[in-house]
Amino acid sequence: MRKFKTESKKLLDLMINSIYTNREIFLRELVSNASDAIDKLYLKSLTDASANVDQANLAITLTADKDARTITVSDNGIGMTAEELEKNLGTIAHSGSEEFKAENAEAQGDAVDIIGRFGVGFYSAFMVAKEVSVVTRAFGSDECNRWTSDGVEGYTISAVPTDDPAYRATCGTDVIMALKDNTDDASYDEYTSEYTLKDLVKRYSNYVRYPVQMMVTKSRQKEKPADAGDDYKPEWESYEELETLNSMTPIWKKRAADVEQSEYDEFYKSTFHDWEAPARTFSLHAEGSLEYDALLFIPGKAPFDLYSRDYEKGLELYSSNVLIMEKCADLVPDYYNFVRGVVDSSDITLNISRETLQQNRQLQVMARRIEKKITSELEAMRDNDREAYEKFFDNFGRGIKYGIYSSYGMKKDELAGLLFFWSAKNEKFVTLQEYAEGMVEGQSQIYYAAGDDRDRLAKMPVVKAALAKGYDVLLCTADVDEFCFQAMRDFTATGLAKVYEDDAAREAAEKAQADGAEAETEDRALMLKNVSSGDLDLATDEEKTAAEKTAKANEGLFVAMKDTLDGAVAKVTVSAHLTGEGDAPSCVTAEGPVSLEMEQVLAAGPDGGENAPKATRVLEVNASHPVFAKLQAAQEAGDAEKLALYTSLLYDQALLTEGLPVADPVAFAQNVCKLM
Repeated sequence: MRKFKTESKKLLDLMINSIYTNREIFLRELVSNASDAIDKLYLKSLTDASANVDQANLAITLTADKDARTITVSDNGIGMTAEELEKNLGTIAHSGSEEFKAENAEAQGDAVDIIGRFGVGFYSAFMVAKEVSVVTRAFGSDECNRWTSDGVEGYTISAVPTDDPAYRATCGTDVIMALKDNTDDASYDEYTSEYTLKDLVKRYSNYVRYPVQMMVTKSRQKEKPADAGDDYKPEWESYEELETLNSMTPIWKKRAADVEQSEYDEFYKSTFHDWEAPARTFSLHAEGSLEYDALLFIPGKAPFDLYSRDYEKGLELYSSNVLIMEKCADLVPDYYNFVRGVVDSSDITLNISRETLQQNRQLQVMARRIEKKITSELEAMRDNDREAYEKFFDNFGRGIKYGIYSSYGMKKDELAGLLFFWSAKNEKFVTLQEYAEGMVEGQSQIYYAAGDDRDRLAKMPVVKAALAKGYDVLLCTADVDEFCFQAMRDFTATGLAKVYEDDAAREAAEKAQADGAEAETEDRALMLKNVSSGDLDLATDEEKTAAEKTAKANEGLFVAMKDTLDGAVAKVTVSAHLTGEGDAPSCVTAEGPVSLEMEQVLAAGPDGGENAPKATRVLEVNASHPVFAKLQAAQEAGDAEKLALYTSLLYDQALLTEGLPVADPVAFAQNVCKLM
């Protein structure tokens, strides 16, 4: 027996027990090695006429013997000599494939795709095997040699006699694994199961370029005998058939023109276990210093666990058609966590186990390109298929809004154009750009109302007041909407009609247009304004002046009302936008960074309760409403009890109108009874 060197023994132990996290990948590694061996022979045939390789017969074969508890991976590739066995398998971390690739870099072209890199994948076999034998015959040689090791002390290399059943008549390699004994924690017998082997090939090696074949047991109905009577019952028999387990050609490497949408749909459903076809399918093929292919899907429906902690984002990552990671989270940002698909590149830098990636510039470049591609496809869907986009946004829009909020607004330029909100004025979903294009002359802000119900929001006094003045209001019903807008602060609308500083400039522009010049446009930053905020500026100068005079004249009344509410509001004042008798008698607004809707959301969160931030509330009174006259009369009569009753009812009514809970429902009910 040839001993492993001390350093090699330590490395081998590390290989078997530490580098790989999942022992089932041993089959992936051995199939990849077999594919490399066939590629080497095929490349040899391109430069050596004596090779005479029939490409149609190149294949990898799996054989499982349940009785002997062995698994064999065979190939009809280039094989190895005794010296190559010593060099490649006797030296840990020596990659014959990597060496071959370097020596034949110019010759191999696209016809050959060598997978191996580190020279360690072979030893993953010892994760499931107590002994591994490699029987191999090199191309152009009559000798057949056997390498055997238990993966502990060392290995033996010996010639295989021609009369030995293991002797190979042609070039190629057989890797025979004698499985470890079963334990309480692990059953190694499962790897002799046809189902398990088929599943592992489908999962990890489905797109290896050569057929991975195995004899599988099937059943079929026997032919009915000619003399069988009417009472004949069908009989079944078992038979074996050589079956190709992998599909070989990745669908993402085919030209889009050669693939029907139904094929993409079937691939998506079977790969990502979804019963519904994707809403959109698109591909990306990058060439240059970093080459990769990507096939991406936007699901037709959000998975049930999309917003749960257990949900894992990521794209399937392949390297040279071999699955490396089932979910590579670094390839898509969190706000596109719903995107599914595959990315395949032979250029990415892997770590030694090929199970994780090195964090490097290559990965970042791919992620940026993929993100831009997703954004452009969503924009195309928004512009060309409105109905489909509305359905998409209903499923996944919450995540896009959260992407703006979680980035503290830094992603607003990329994502704001994808946002959709309900227009109270037009009664349909609109983008922020469409809202801006429909603004009335002189409008400089985008108005919105946040809550949990669209119909209730439309009936809010402040919303009705804004609509009455011709302003549109976006009705936002998602809990993240208010936080998203707070993070954005403003939205830059493009191509708006230019606003001129004075009449002379405007008249000059109008004259130029009359002479045939195009209308001037500009990009304008529009502030996002909650209509429930205390500093809402919808009133005209006359209305503001009238409100200030009324507030000053009734200063004592408002102080008394504020004292009655005992700290519930920061102040009581006259509303500048509730000015008609038909408007609501009062409304509650908020001052400062915390809005009424944010207060509700934060209170319902895990850190809610008494410690949750509170909005600074303001009670605004409609001075034109008959109720205000009642308040004045009670104040002038010195009837503190009646004023307190009216004030409490007015405040609670305003809260209910805003969709907010009253502090004391019992007291509210009692006050209503008193009034009756």
